[in-house]
Amino acid sequence: MKTKVCCWLGILFLFLGNTASAETLNLVTEDYPPCSMRVNGEPTGNPDDPLTGISVDIVKELFKRAGIDYTVKIYTWERAYKTALETPGTALFSMFRTPERESLFQWVGPFVPSDYVLMAKKSRNIKLASLEDARKYKIGGYKGGSIANFLEKEGFTVESVSFNHLNARKLEGEKIDLWAVPEVVGQYLAKREGVSGLETALKFKELGMFLGLNKAVSPDLVAKLNKHFQDMKDDGTVEKIYSNYR
Repeated sequence: MKTKVCCWLGILFLFLGNTASAETLNLVTEDYPPCSMRVNGEPTGNPDDPLTGISVDIVKELFKRAGIDYTVKIYTWERAYKTALETPGTALFSMFRTPERESLFQWVGPFVPSDYVLMAKKSRNIKLASLEDARKYKIGGYKGGSIANFLEKEGFTVESVSFNHLNARKLEGEKIDLWAVPEVVGQYLAKREGVSGLETALKFKELGMFLGLNKAVSPDLVAKLNKHFQDMKDDGTVEKIYSNYR
């Protein structure tokens, strides 16, 4: 009898262990080139549209190595953030790991190291020695983004748009003086929009963009993902992915 009980308990524990390891994560992202974007290049579309980008490619390889099933949907930033924050079993990429967000999520990465910068037209010859020097200029930003939020908390007025690529055009047309943007994003979007003659006027904060996981996700799963991501960095996979978008 004892043997049968132990046998059934062993099967039960094995089943539960396999269930935990087979946890499916529901990932959400936004249109944020070159980190995540629709294959067709459109800023809007359906949540299930095919995706490409630095972070998308990292996610594919990372979850393959970790043996974790996942789904991905692309939403607006506001919806994606709210989903990852409030829904167990979800995660958001790529998200700046700010002090305000630190305790709200669990973290894997950074997928993409990037600086907060202010970009300007070279022909304007705008010289900034510090962030304070930017107060007299009209600044464009991304609605709901961490950079715009940071500047607004510092007392700056930011003219934000729902699609960041519009700021490249606004800067070119001198509808704004400065564009507050992650450097890697600004450079990519300007190139994609055919806008040249821009420069980084000021780097004012260095942060990384991460996969942010809901607090209810198993810490063991988070540790597993971080281990495999470190392996991807060590064997050159991450750098190879970066090179595809330069």
